[in-house]
Amino acid sequence: MAIPLVDLKAQYRSIQSDIDSAIRRVVENTSFILGKEVQSFEQAFAQYCGAQYCIGVSSGTAALHLALRAAGIGPGDEVITSPFTFVATAEAIWMAGARPVFVDIHPRYYAINPELIERAITPRTRAIMPVHLYGQPADMDPIMDIARRHNLIVIEDAAQAHGAEYRGRRAGTLGDIAGFSFYPGKNLGAYGDAGAVVTNNPELAERVRMLRDHGRRSKYEHEILGYGERLDALQAAILAAKLPHLEAWTERRRALAQRYHQLLADLPLELPQEMPGTRMVYHIYAIRSPHRDALLAHLNAQGIGAGVHYPIPLHLQPSLRYLGYRPGDFPEAERASQEVLSLPLYPEMSDEQQDMVVQAIRRFVP
Repeated sequence: MAIPLVDLKAQYRSIQSDIDSAIRRVVENTSFILGKEVQSFEQAFAQYCGAQYCIGVSSGTAALHLALRAAGIGPGDEVITSPFTFVATAEAIWMAGARPVFVDIHPRYYAINPELIERAITPRTRAIMPVHLYGQPADMDPIMDIARRHNLIVIEDAAQAHGAEYRGRRAGTLGDIAGFSFYPGKNLGAYGDAGAVVTNNPELAERVRMLRDHGRRSKYEHEILGYGERLDALQAAILAAKLPHLEAWTERRRALAQRYHQLLADLPLELPQEMPGTRMVYHIYAIRSPHRDALLAHLNAQGIGAGVHYPIPLHLQPSLRYLGYRPGDFPEAERASQEVLSLPLYPEMSDEQQDMVVQAIRRFVP
């Protein structure tokens, strides 16, 4: 039995009538750009996050970029972020004309280490962009304290953190503004690229709303120069059909994660740890092993779709060499990139499938 890292077909089968009905409704109405479908999803997702505003955009990358632009970040500015994340985090900063400045990660929780942030602040620093990696919120209270003392804006990269909580508040409401991704494999995924910006700030919300739609409020009056980064109505309808299921899916992810914890506890592996006071949503269940590459090859050879998130930290990516970082600059991120291994985990995964993954690991790990 092949066991994928994520099974989107199984998810579709579980709610097929809801999805088919949503798609049919959009096609029959022929309202494909913005409109009621997008507005309805924006309202529902804002309520889910506990935020006042949600603005649907074309991707998670666009969400971060437009959040930066709305906050006034531009050429000559610096944005502090993590080197251990998907490249879109740094790309969005670059797209805004600013410079990514990396700070190493916490060795257990993988998000940016707040204790190291202040030493990276310069007169050009304008923002901090913490990444809620793998569905685990960054340690936001000390980050917000630093930001307020230095008059910095905080932009959450919440691309992997739908429904994650930090001290009773959901991701997307912990900073000044946040970007979400609805890439198909996310905990809440579209059937193509999609994203959203979430905030409680009405000025930032209005500016993002204009930026995503060519800088306009009315059809032919463009108050500022913007972009064509709107959320498609078709994707919004699909996301709206999925959203009522997200909490049940999250609880199943958390139950499977706890099962992994129990079944792998006696092996010489480092298992994910939840930060006290948080609710991790396990977008990724990442273990660590000094024999990661061999274990990955072993699992893949048996039809188990394990993967690596992420094998190259951002400061060592060829596209970001211009920043001038060198191997050894961020040792925790580099060690994580060499040791993390993502195991299959998705709401439709059966206990039997999970047992097979664990048995395969046991055949490799002494």
